[in-house]
Amino acid sequence: MHSLPKFEHPDLLVGTETADDAGVFRLRPDLAIVNTIDFFTPIVDDPYLFGQIAATNALSDIYAMGGEAKTALNVVCFPRGKMDIHVLAQILNGGADKVREAGAIIIGGHSIIDEEIKYGMAVTGVVHPDKVIRNIGIKAGDAIVITKALGTGIITTALKQGKAFDKSIQAAIASMATLNKTASEVMRKYTVHACSDITGYGLLGHALEMSGGNSITLILESNVLPLLNQTRALAEKGHLTGGCKRNREY
Repeated sequence: MHSLPKFEHPDLLVGTETADDAGVFRLRPDLAIVNTIDFFTPIVDDPYLFGQIAATNALSDIYAMGGEAKTALNVVCFPRGKMDIHVLAQILNGGADKVREAGAIIIGGHSIIDEEIKYGMAVTGVVHPDKVIRNIGIKAGDAIVITKALGTGIITTALKQGKAFDKSIQAAIASMATLNKTASEVMRKYTVHACSDITGYGLLGHALEMSGGNSITLILESNVLPLLNQTRALAEKGHLTGGCKRNREY
């Protein structure tokens, strides 16, 4: 990424420099747009639930910036002739229902033929330019607030290996399909110095990003971290994500 050209503009409020959750561009003194895109391969068997989870994940980046989601574009990869097209319809319906719940609308999208299913969204939101919440800016003495229990990656990894517990699977699905809309709205009522959603890089990866901007040390007490049902037991049995291993190596 360091070899890519850097874009500069007086109205570019958040770009690629700090690995923030989304980009922010000011349109006028009281209005900025928040742009993000996210998509991935299925992590659950049910196509409708997969659509919900993928949409929730894409929308989360807008909420992490303190923004309000407005529009979304579907991003789809789907195998041709190898799977019932109704599976795709269920995925898209799952995503659409979450966008409606967010109070936003889907205005289009793009699809390509691929050997593996992939689905997600490009989402645009709005925020006041003076109220953008970055993933940097934490200060000494700040408390870390985690709004969802941890462990979805470990549970879905165990699910792929046929080793996950039913209660764990249901807990992970419920968490992954729950919008961060309410948490974001509550956050905006308080003085929050930084925010990020915990997704692909895991707790440690995103914590590193948040602490790197101003050389602050984050202290995480492992015995008080909120965990989804049986997450610790699954981790002890070796059902670790690729991100877990990469973070440990780093």
